[in-house]
Parts: sequence; C-alpha cells; structure tokens
Amino acid sequence: MIEYDEIGRRMVLKLVYYGPALSGKTTNLLQLHDMVDEEGRGELTVLDTKDDRTIFFDLLPFFITAPSGLKIKLKVFTVPGQVKHDATRKAVLQRADGVAFIADSQVSEETNNFESFRNLEDNLGFVGLDIEKIPLVVQFNKRDLENIVAEDDIRRIWEQTGIPVFMSSAITGAGVMETFRELVKQTYDHIDRRHGLMEKHGLDKTAFVEKLIPPSP
Repeated sequence: MIEYDEIGRRMVLKLVYYGPALSGKTTNLLQLHDMVDEEGRGELTVLDTKDDRTIFFDLLPFFITAPSGLKIKLKVFTVPGQVKHDATRKAVLQRADGVAFIADSQVSEETNNFESFRNLEDNLGFVGLDIEKIPLVVQFNKRDLENIVAEDDIRRIWEQTGIPVFMSSAITGAGVMETFRELVKQTYDHIDRRHGLMEKHGLDKTAFVEKLIPPSP
C-alpha cells in the first residue's frame, strides 16, 4: 500500500506500532526520536487523553534521497490501545508498509497481548492488508519489571511463526533501536521487490538503513 509517485520521484513509507494499551508503543517512539540523528528528523507529535496515552498517533518523519533523486519519506505511527478506539486503529493501519507489535511482558497481560494481536490481524484484513505478507516484528517490552513471562517461553511460542522477536525495556531504551532496525530492513526488502530500490534507484539496504539509523560507534 506504499505511496509512490514515479513521475514526481517521491515515495512515502508508513510504519505502525501496534499493541495493547500501555504496552509501551509511545515510549518506544519517544526513545527512538531521541536516538536518531537530528538531521532530517521531524518533530514528534503526542496526543494524550485520560483514557489512553495516545488517542491517535505519534508522527516521526525521516527523509532520504536515493542516488537516482527519488525522495523517500518515512513516517512512524502508534495506535491507541483501548478497544473503544478500534475505528482509529483501522484508520492508522490504512496504507501501512510495516508493523511493529509491542507486547507487554507482564504475566498479567498475556490475554491482552493475544487479543490485541488477533485484533491486528483482523484490522489488517479490514484495510486490505495480509498479516502473512506485510513486514512484521514483535517486541516484548517491560523486561525490567517483575512477574514477567520468561524469555525462553516467549521464544518457544513465537519461533514457529517465523516473526522476529525482540526483548525490550523501552523506558531505558533497551531493544528499541534493534526492533526498529529489523522493521526497517524488512520494509526495504518488501519495497525493493516491488519497486526496485536498488536496481532502479541505486539505494541498497545498507545505505537505506544507515541513513535512518547511523551505525553504533
């Protein structure tokens, strides 16, 4: 569902952070915004309500110019977690090019995680996207808390899906960039197959990722 104007040499990619209420979606984006290079980084918009930390979305735009002159803009959104905001979640998922599902590691949140992931699958289908085909990563956040699901148990359950899984403490920044980096890589591969980012525009995956995420010192 990429926005691509070949004549105007403009491409807009959209990544969405999805998950149950208060799982750490907004915290991921706040940390990510602090971590990336300030050059080309847009302002982060956060809309809060008393019912949910994010009622609509966070917007984080980056800008890339391929050797061919193609201008690529990457936007990152979060969705509200509460069920009553489901219409908004559908709206935000429209034209998504990749999804990071942010789960809550606490044992008490296992049911909410399951229901939210099922809701993601349903809503992707509603907006015409296939969860089996869209770039997708899973992050289990709040690893700094007590009474959390063991990492071995998480990996045993998720390894059969083939979806990359990351452990995180978004409040400290641990795992935030790793999750984002993998989602960016998957999105590149997906778009390259469809629109030839390398063949037509001379932008390889390493350059694409490093323009967004400078290598660690």
